[in-house]
Amino acid sequence: MKAIVQNGYGTTEHVSVKEVERPRIDDGQVLVNVRASSVNAGDLFTVKGSPYMIRFSAGFPKPKDFILGWDVAGVVEEVGAGVDDLQAGGEVFGSCESAFAEVVAIKRRALAHKPAGLSFEAAAAVPTAALTALQQLRDSGGLQEGERVLVLGAAGGVGSFAVQLAKYFGASVTGLCRTDKVDFVRSIGADHVIDYTAEDFTRSQERYDLVLDNIGRVPFSRMKRVLTPTGRLVPNSGHGGMSHVISGMLHGMFSKKVTGMKIASLNRDDLDLLAGLIQKGDITPIIDQVFPFEETARAIDRLDGGDVKGKVVVAVS
Repeated sequence: MKAIVQNGYGTTEHVSVKEVERPRIDDGQVLVNVRASSVNAGDLFTVKGSPYMIRFSAGFPKPKDFILGWDVAGVVEEVGAGVDDLQAGGEVFGSCESAFAEVVAIKRRALAHKPAGLSFEAAAAVPTAALTALQQLRDSGGLQEGERVLVLGAAGGVGSFAVQLAKYFGASVTGLCRTDKVDFVRSIGADHVIDYTAEDFTRSQERYDLVLDNIGRVPFSRMKRVLTPTGRLVPNSGHGGMSHVISGMLHGMFSKKVTGMKIASLNRDDLDLLAGLIQKGDITPIIDQVFPFEETARAIDRLDGGDVKGKVVVAVS
């Protein structure tokens, strides 16, 4: 089968399509024929090899045929022992390592039934970004109805889901983005939008109960200025490099106002919750652009360019 592999760090010149061995399933796993996947910040970090610690999982000193990708939407081909609620032909979506491939073996707990009527491309946009937004707001941030939320990077994959989910939870939502994305962020439900090219939100008199930082480039000391006395700052980005990640860890350890950086937890209950919200129309996956499988490197470059609104998707088959 074909997969998208990486054989060096720096740019997508090290990313290519290659024939690799077809996976086999163990007990509790599901073999899925992938129809679509999507690009996440983690893929971009892996390609660049930054933050540096990512190299210890992708390959040190450099990766060797490391298969990229995290999100999948597709059709069940085979189920392992212990999986009794899925069968061949079922349409599913979820998350696993090495997702940029024609076939993946994925744990049952990391899969959910694809909402009826939702395209594979739209379903593939959901898992990592929406799970991150949900768990950062609800679990890390302890979001409550009626609170004021500021979402940094509101137009991106996690940000666009965070705006919608915060509204679903009954919050008043302010989105931070650049000029050309203001109308988009407003269209997905933000009550207020700040254009960071025209206004420094850290100097504003506005105060927020929860700040979700998907940018990772504003110092924590400045972001803490806009918090209410009981406000929480939830860092969710490695874009600021290793120094920002370490700073986030330290603030999380010693400041009650800053939560630690966490990776989304793959669990069936939250995937089912998201599927239900999509089915009811409470949240909608936003697709920026769909790329053919053979052009996955271009899809990663698209995310790196900073012009994305929503999610960049890869059509696999």
